[in-house]
Amino acid sequence: MAKILFKDLEKYFDQEIEIQGFVDKIRDLQYVQFVVLRDSSAKVQMTLEKNDENKELNDIISKLTKESTILTKGTVFKQEKVKLRGMEFIPTNIEVTSRSEEELPIDILDYNNKSKQDLRLDNRFLDLRLDKNYLIFKGQTLAENAMREYWINNDFIEIHSPKILGTASETGAEVFELDYFGKKVYLAQSPQFYKQMAMAAGFNNVFEIGPVFRAENSHTAYHATEFTSVDCEISWIKSHHEVMDLEEAKLVHVMKSLKEKLTVDFKEIFKKEIQIPSEKFPRIPFLEAKQIIQEKYKYFGEKPYDFDRKEEELICMYAKKNLNSDFVFIIDYPFQARPFYHMLDENTKLTKSFDLLYKGIEITTGAQREHRIDVLKAQALEKEMSLESLDFYLNFFRYGMPPHGGYGFGLTRFLMRLFEVDSIRDVTFLYRGPNRVMP
Repeated sequence: MAKILFKDLEKYFDQEIEIQGFVDKIRDLQYVQFVVLRDSSAKVQMTLEKNDENKELNDIISKLTKESTILTKGTVFKQEKVKLRGMEFIPTNIEVTSRSEEELPIDILDYNNKSKQDLRLDNRFLDLRLDKNYLIFKGQTLAENAMREYWINNDFIEIHSPKILGTASETGAEVFELDYFGKKVYLAQSPQFYKQMAMAAGFNNVFEIGPVFRAENSHTAYHATEFTSVDCEISWIKSHHEVMDLEEAKLVHVMKSLKEKLTVDFKEIFKKEIQIPSEKFPRIPFLEAKQIIQEKYKYFGEKPYDFDRKEEELICMYAKKNLNSDFVFIIDYPFQARPFYHMLDENTKLTKSFDLLYKGIEITTGAQREHRIDVLKAQALEKEMSLESLDFYLNFFRYGMPPHGGYGFGLTRFLMRLFEVDSIRDVTFLYRGPNRVMP
């Protein structure tokens, strides 16, 4: 018999069926027993009267422990007086397929107890049994699917770049070193160089969803040493605005898909609605954004060529209040704050780059890339980088390279803001940070 998910039980009223699930709650009263069962899709109440005929099943239920798993046969009935979904399951047979210990290492329902966050992460397999956590990862699945759907419909191909590199990627800072058969190698910080290689290969439009690694000794709610990056790169562009147009269209498609498929559960569990952007994402030049923050909020950040966390929050507050947008592009950053491969505007000497901020946090960095090898070399030297160590990368540009650009999108930061949780730990299946490599 095919597995019947609890969300589909309405299809089986008055039929004898077999279901399997976790024991969510137990109420063993004088004359009747109630057991709430749970699978990943929904919950259902199992009801059994106490009498001589049911004694064997009554004894099984009386010895049940929460979070055990059972297989049960019986009939599901429509029962409007039952608060849980207006139905109940009457068992004729119960098999305990695994028995949970009496005392759980964490109280699954004590979700808001921040003092026990490490304990919850230690027992993440239990923590993830919460409805809200399942919904987060369902949302992640739907978001990734919507991105792939958009890209495939727009003639992109998916690549899988290597994560073990012979040369440290990008600046060479904050990389993990590994011993590789006696040689020193590095874990990839991003697929950037290989996305650009795909442009040199004539692939036109590519994307990748995969892990990246940053050796940042940071313990904030927004950083991890391993996370999922969503990257894309496109050829034959004339400016970074074309890359922003692409990301905006993709994100609107993602938000529409999430709203269509998650609205009921999202509203029930998170008491909120998914908002589809109704306006074009504002695009504010970096220097203008700095001025807005200083004049309107009297805040002067510590980073002259970049934003600090407070500035990100303030400019998003401004965009929401004055421009009716949860999303805002900050464009045209100074070269001092950008990688050597970002193209410079010949007039302003600012980079043709952008960050996308969402509800107070940066979720994307992107740019038009410098595709002219002589200019690229000069910019690398200006950043005091070794051309010898970049030789494999520069080789991509020696035999024809289309004008191109792209971006890297932080999936966990996006999910963190979408579900409005406190940390990327809450939207990461198993978080990795400076002090956490288990389980």
